[in-house]
Amino acid sequence: MIPADYTRWQAERLRALQAADGWLNLTDRLEIAPGAQRVGSGPDNDLILSCGPEHLGTLLPGFTLQTTEGTHAFVAGDGNPELRVGGLLLEIHTVEDQPALRVRDLTLPRHADLRYFPYDPDWKIRARWETLSVPQAQRVDQKGAGATTVTLTHRAHFSHEGHEVILLATHWKSGQPMFVIRDWTSGVETYAASRFLIGEDMAADAITLDFNKAYNPPCAFTDFAICPLPPRENILPLTIRAGEMALGADEGV
Repeated sequence: MIPADYTRWQAERLRALQAADGWLNLTDRLEIAPGAQRVGSGPDNDLILSCGPEHLGTLLPGFTLQTTEGTHAFVAGDGNPELRVGGLLLEIHTVEDQPALRVRDLTLPRHADLRYFPYDPDWKIRARWETLSVPQAQRVDQKGAGATTVTLTHRAHFSHEGHEVILLATHWKSGQPMFVIRDWTSGVETYAASRFLIGEDMAADAITLDFNKAYNPPCAFTDFAICPLPPRENILPLTIRAGEMALGADEGV
């Protein structure tokens, strides 16, 4: 029997992808040089977009956009500063102190045919949640950008199929640890670079890892995303036939 919370998770996963700020309508990511930058699809702009008006406006220092209709400020919500203008969603995305303009075309259809392995309760694991005695710096390679450094504070530890597994929590999302993983299905049945897994039901010394909810990173949907790659510890000598499959995979439910 498929748990109701898993069905809800799948529905929310699809809604998030199809949202205006999801990963299905991202058209550009352009690094922003110092000073005022002309923005638009015309060839005479400093930031040349692949869609939208020929001359959208001028991006000013401090991240406001000056157009013929006035000056528009980027607004920071739960994520990066963003602005809707000219049928586009503009976002300021900064990596290693280098800001870039990410552009989403709000007129594009947003469709994703997500495929999943059949739900397997054996891959919902209660793991030990271990706090590191001293926080550790960890180099993380990234798809679409250079390496970055994160600070490790916790790891998950469990046994499965005769293997002792330790997963490093390299990132955190909405207060929950995120694990970037790869396994023997990667590049065959699942996305080659990695999958993401969010830890659930944290206690002082335990955490739930539901690999049925392992999902593809943004880089599986667009070349304009930047995605962390798994550290060596998170490349597992296991076949994890659970969770989201590669796009276009012909198995699953």
